[in-house]
Amino acid sequence: MTKRHVSLPDAAEASVQAFIDEVDERLASAEDTCEVVRDTLIDLHGDRDRWEAWQNGEDVSKAERVRLQGYDPCNATLESEYYAEKDEDRFQRSKHLQWLWRQFDATPMADNVEFALRFRNMLGNHLFAECGEDCRFFKGISVTYGHNIEIGDNVVIHDDVHLDDRGKLTIGDRASVSDGVHLYSHDHDLVDQTEVRNYHTIVEDDARVTYDAMVRAGCRVGENSVVGARAVVQGDVPDHHVVVGTPARSIRVKPGWEDVAEELEDGRLVNRGDEREIEYELDDELERFDEFQRDLSPPSATR
Repeated sequence: MTKRHVSLPDAAEASVQAFIDEVDERLASAEDTCEVVRDTLIDLHGDRDRWEAWQNGEDVSKAERVRLQGYDPCNATLESEYYAEKDEDRFQRSKHLQWLWRQFDATPMADNVEFALRFRNMLGNHLFAECGEDCRFFKGISVTYGHNIEIGDNVVIHDDVHLDDRGKLTIGDRASVSDGVHLYSHDHDLVDQTEVRNYHTIVEDDARVTYDAMVRAGCRVGENSVVGARAVVQGDVPDHHVVVGTPARSIRVKPGWEDVAEELEDGRLVNRGDEREIEYELDDELERFDEFQRDLSPPSATR
């Protein structure tokens, strides 16, 4: 047993649960999500007096105006907002919930573990395509959209993890994702960086992806497997295997699972990403631009 039970004092517990329930009910209602996010962040950041003063016509400085407007996600942009292939309708609500998640993490209350884990789990039920029970989401987690993520029961995701769901990301029951991990579901063309391919990336039940590891788009981390610290996974990790290194290779099977685990030649992982590619089409009327403006012609093409 590595953990002990910890609880808040009764008065603090009652306040925490009442606040989480209030936000949960508002997000589940027909109320405008921007307004819910804005009101919640104003109060969490302790800016209610200055907000109401501004709304009542009092003068505020230019910096205050930017800060107060910034509580409303409609007055902010996220990196993923610029991605051409995103689902515009689904992204609008996801963006608002992402903004609440990120700005909550900027408050002192984000370090109150008993409160913060429950608050993020509640947000996950609204943000993710699926979010299981008893999940523990720690500080600094970032997502691309949110609505392409499916998370099972009793999952733990630690600090500063990036969950890229530009394609699709599935994390199974009881999976553990350690600090600094990056799980990708999109990749860029080697020559033309603006050409993006999206994939379905999977972390199966009971898998562990440990500190600072990276899982490439379209890979599957098998059931009950372990990805070692700072490993770079570029192929499928078979069930029950332990992989380490760059690129990651299997070094052993978990003790007790030898009879049911797949055998690998030289520990090499097989890349089956092409089987999990997610096709998409861009609107012909979409205004496109190349932010790099590079000459992509090789020298031989100009001779």
